[in-house]
Amino acid sequence: MNILDKIVARKKEEVASAKAIKTIKDLERSLGFNRRTYALKDFLTDPSKSGIIAEFKRKSPSKGIINDKLSVEEVTKGYSAAGASALSVLTDHDFFMGKDDDLIAARAVNSIPILRKDFMVDEYQIIEAKALGADIILLIAACLTPEEILSFAKLAKSLGLSTLLEVHNREELDRSLNPYLDVIGVNNRNLKDFTVDIETSLSLAEIIPSEFLKISESAISNPETIKMLKKVGYNGFLIGENFMKTSNPGKAMADFVKEI
Repeated sequence: MNILDKIVARKKEEVASAKAIKTIKDLERSLGFNRRTYALKDFLTDPSKSGIIAEFKRKSPSKGIINDKLSVEEVTKGYSAAGASALSVLTDHDFFMGKDDDLIAARAVNSIPILRKDFMVDEYQIIEAKALGADIILLIAACLTPEEILSFAKLAKSLGLSTLLEVHNREELDRSLNPYLDVIGVNNRNLKDFTVDIETSLSLAEIIPSEFLKISESAISNPETIKMLKKVGYNGFLIGENFMKTSNPGKAMADFVKEI
């Protein structure tokens, strides 16, 4: 069993537990559920923004603890001030040290879209994401069937949420596209062994249909890489570890943006 399989198996257990504690009706009655969401497309195409989806991440399965000293409010406000187009907040606890309260806290102090960065395996989590204050959900093709991707994206659209489909190769891309998706993300990290290769984004750049915005994820630590990816058509860039490994992620991002 690889790391992705372990995460998905654990996630299904978590969802079952969550359903026993809070019903869908409970989620729909929450304050966050009724807020008007921000559209990811609008912020990715805003020329005053950097195109960066800046991530708050304490830990990863491959690197261990990255930074567990800073508050989510401090970091995400720094990202927003540095020109982030959107924020990504991990809510997986067992593997990434995230929690739902991190997303709630980030939402309270920011006025840009927030991605609930988690492993979606059940429609319950999408409704939960809306209730927590998220604007975007992540659908990872590697752990979902085409039918699940379609139904999850359709539900997200009905709730006013943007959907980011994450793919790692052409096979995942070809079997996963549907009209309810908003943005295609190419993850340069292999989720089975956590190796990274920017060539993944370069090779898929021309294959992604033009009706979708596209972002590149992982292995982005150099402003020159952003310039190269922009030339082949990428609209956005998800970056977390490169900023989070510093003592001041917001300043690290601001310095990075100056060089783009």
